[in-house]
Amino acid sequence: MNYPNGQRKTLPVRKSTSEQDNNIFSNRGMTLEEDINITNQFYLDTDQAIIHKKPTPVQIVKVNYPKRSAAVITEAYFKQASTTDYNGLYRGRYVDFEAKETKNKTLFPLANVHDHQIRHMESIVNHGGICFMIIRFAAYEETYYMPAEKLFSYWYDKLQGGKKSISYEHIKQDSHLIPFHYQRRVDYISIINKLYF
Repeated sequence: MNYPNGQRKTLPVRKSTSEQDNNIFSNRGMTLEEDINITNQFYLDTDQAIIHKKPTPVQIVKVNYPKRSAAVITEAYFKQASTTDYNGLYRGRYVDFEAKETKNKTLFPLANVHDHQIRHMESIVNHGGICFMIIRFAAYEETYYMPAEKLFSYWYDKLQGGKKSISYEHIKQDSHLIPFHYQRRVDYISIINKLYF
């Protein structure tokens, strides 16, 4: 476009609908926890499941009151090690899972999982609950559902001197790719339906 002062200005080119859709998908860019929370809210709003993030047990030690209407926690500590991140009910079954995100492109470090979490997950499985781990590879924008039983074999192999990580290829092989949807960003219920119902 030519303006009276002789300067030329180019107008922005509009992206096609498919390009806009691709940008929405590629820039979904929230953390795994945010995506799961949005998904859980959708499940709750549509009366499909009741799954919540577990609060971390904290003991407050010291509180300052700079104003009468405001309190600031200045010292606190964790009461106990937390177990897994999420739990709830789906179709009459107890659901319990841990969620981890990694920037590593080739493996998932088992150092991200703790012994007390494995013991907790084993207890859930032994009592007939649905237990799993959600692993996101941020570099690929891929999120996987790994059944707890598969995770256990890698964990105990590590304890006996085996690998201290799970390769990306093994995760692809032993897990289920979780589909991404706008409102169900981490649609793990679709995987539970395939495996259990």
